[in-house]
Amino acid sequence: MVDLLDGMLRAFWLVVTLDSDLVEITLRSLRVTLTALAFASAIALPFAALLAVRRFRMRRITIAVLNALMGLPPVVVGLIVYVFLSRSGPLGVMGLLFTPTAMIIAQVIIIVPLVASIAHQSLRELWSDYHDLLISMNASQGQRIKALLWDGRRALLTAALAGFGRAIGEVGAIMVVGGNIDHATRVLTTAIALETGKGDFAMALGLGFVLIAMAITVNLAIHWLGHTESEGRW
Repeated sequence: MVDLLDGMLRAFWLVVTLDSDLVEITLRSLRVTLTALAFASAIALPFAALLAVRRFRMRRITIAVLNALMGLPPVVVGLIVYVFLSRSGPLGVMGLLFTPTAMIIAQVIIIVPLVASIAHQSLRELWSDYHDLLISMNASQGQRIKALLWDGRRALLTAALAGFGRAIGEVGAIMVVGGNIDHATRVLTTAIALETGKGDFAMALGLGFVLIAMAITVNLAIHWLGHTESEGRW
């Protein structure tokens, strides 16, 4: 108990004094996660809107598969990305393995189904309200998608924040494709695992405090967005 209290005090001091290693790892985590979120949102949000406005033969199966992929094991994603980016893999010549780019690719694959599924549920309800109006205006499919994406921006931002929360806490896939290399691919989650294994509980707790603070911030943002939407305010 004394060791735990001492570790928490040291961790608090590291956070307050903005320890250089702590800041470096935190900024790298944010850079990787936000980049992955930007790419994932660019893929998932238009796809979710397309599923809402267009009817095609395999639509229900596509939605079911999309929902199922929300539970895709991250470590399996990491393994697949590793195989593709390894020297013997089809993309090995690009030399992306054990780089932040590989970590971004893995995170994109992990969070695209989550963001798309949450966004589709919201846009499907919005489409039921806008269907008759947009059809009567003879709007094209592209115009329908743009209208849904704009008017559903609150729900889409909530979906994106959910994706951020999933990505920032990921460790399995990131460890596999990033290698947890110091000053290169080490992020909050992998650093916590490493420092815990080394017995440096102060640094591990300090990193954990930062990660928890990010998670709380994201959840508060989601709650605030849902509250403003329920009251009809932007």
